[in-house]
Amino acid sequence: MQLVRDLWSLIKSRQTALLLFTGVAGYASAAEPLRGGWPPLLGALLLSISGATVLNMVYDRDIDGQMARTRNRPLPAGRLSPGTALALGLAMSAGGLLWAFATDLLYGLVILAGWLLDVVVYTVWLKRRTPWSVVWGGISGGMPVLAGRALALGRVDLVGVLLALAVLLWIPTHIMTFSIKYAGDYAAAGVPVFPNVYGPEVTQKIISGSTVLAALTMAAVTWLLALPWGTVGVAFCLGAVLVGLAANALIRPSVQVNFRLFKFASVYMVAVMGLITVH
Repeated sequence: MQLVRDLWSLIKSRQTALLLFTGVAGYASAAEPLRGGWPPLLGALLLSISGATVLNMVYDRDIDGQMARTRNRPLPAGRLSPGTALALGLAMSAGGLLWAFATDLLYGLVILAGWLLDVVVYTVWLKRRTPWSVVWGGISGGMPVLAGRALALGRVDLVGVLLALAVLLWIPTHIMTFSIKYAGDYAAAGVPVFPNVYGPEVTQKIISGSTVLAALTMAAVTWLLALPWGTVGVAFCLGAVLVGLAANALIRPSVQVNFRLFKFASVYMVAVMGLITVH
């Protein structure tokens, strides 16, 4: 059972589920008859996202071992061998990418772009060099929703780009909130993060500003999709609460306030993506 739990933890199930859900929202947002089908949407995205996450865990096992928050993960703790995790990550990635390309060329290209941005650009190239790696991590995080929309329509359109942008703008709320709380860990591991390079005040402003822009972007999406007024009203109300929390985080910055903003931003993103899915 421990082996199963360790293998399961490699894919970061909550993060993977959230990204997969954005792909579902992107796919379901298309008003036109849906192309591709649900099995390749769910299967290819799940495998490619999970595979990329496992490979990131393999590459980062050394710095994970230096941080209190992550040193008990299966790889730095020695419960799993890097070879086993590497084989799993490569197999899942290959399976997901092959399934995506076999389904649709554009769909495969978008998923491949997200995989390369996540594994190669973000994790291998930039994460240990610059705090701005978070931007490329955010772009890769926006690829599942763009892939879902592209699969449904057979093209990339403005709504798909805006949905991806909203996810990109949400990512700093997640990554930078943790980087403020665990700034000491990141410094000890030699990973440059915004609080340690630019200071916590600048980081907090970026978090709040990015959160507001994410809410505005999602508001634009609900308008472009011509959702029912009741749905738009719910989305706008949730967005107003999110903007209020972002403003409060600027006025009264603290770890607790930041995490409150982070948690509600996650709820907001899931809720509005859900509204888009069922419209």
